[in-house]
Amino acid sequence: MALIITDECINCDVCEPECPNGAISQGEEIYEINPALCTECVGHFDTPQCMEVCPVDCIRKDPDYSEDRDSLYEKYLALSKG
Repeated sequence: MALIITDECINCDVCEPECPNGAISQGEEIYEINPALCTECVGHFDTPQCMEVCPVDCIRKDPDYSEDRDSLYEKYLALSKG
């Protein structure tokens, strides 16, 4: 499952540099996660780094993008090939 940033986001900017896939960017009001680029850090880290550093716990699994660990790893491999 890709992750999503909720409207509780305070735009603190700590999540964006932590994303190894460049999936996080500033949206119109809050930061957003591109589900096509989000692998929940599978292939890079054991846990999603954005969730680890978020001071307000506003990053959650996005129910609209259901992916298992194998699918996330396949996405990681595809993104790694460039």
